[in-house]
Amino acid sequence: MKKHPKPVPKFSSESEERKFWETHDSSQYVDWSEAQPARFPNLKPSTQAISLRLPLSMLERLKIEANKRDVPYQSLIKIWLEEKLSA
Repeated sequence: MKKHPKPVPKFSSESEERKFWETHDSSQYVDWSEAQPARFPNLKPSTQAISLRLPLSMLERLKIEANKRDVPYQSLIKIWLEEKLSA
């Protein structure tokens, strides 16, 4: 006999929902045997700010190259790093 999951309560805020799920087992509220894989193709990967010290002359050359390509210099750095890492 199939066990029916409990109904998920209504929450008045995200904070209230977070507290609820921190103390409750989702298997009592969701039938995971019927779960389907999900894809979120439009989500941007998480990023983290870093500090990178560059010689001023290198930074100026980067800015010039970025300007030629009409992109922010930080974006150009990320593009070039990705190209190098993918090679």
